[in-house]
Amino acid sequence: MKEIKREKIEEILHRLAAQFVREESTNASLITVTRVEMTPAGKVATIYFTTLPDSGQDTAEKFLDRKTPEFKHYVHEHSRLGIIPYLKFKIDYGERNRQRLDELGRGS
Repeated sequence: MKEIKREKIEEILHRLAAQFVREESTNASLITVTRVEMTPAGKVATIYFTTLPDSGQDTAEKFLDRKTPEFKHYVHEHSRLGIIPYLKFKIDYGERNRQRLDELGRGS
């Protein structure tokens, strides 16, 4: 899959995932979709997210895992993507660590 096409699909999935989470989640924790990464062949898309507060991560991950089939249908209904990749949600520990480093940097 060409790099430009993959990036465009990642952008579409990022936007749709953010909309879907906003519409489907409760106010128990704030779920933010941080990025989407696809495999080079474009068969798998991993959607990374963070939560506020941090304690809501595991609950949010279980929620998103349960909602994945509904999200795939949502993508089908709200985009013109022909073939939708296998979708999976993961906690974005890299973003969480970056935020922590920012906090430590401001504290010194």
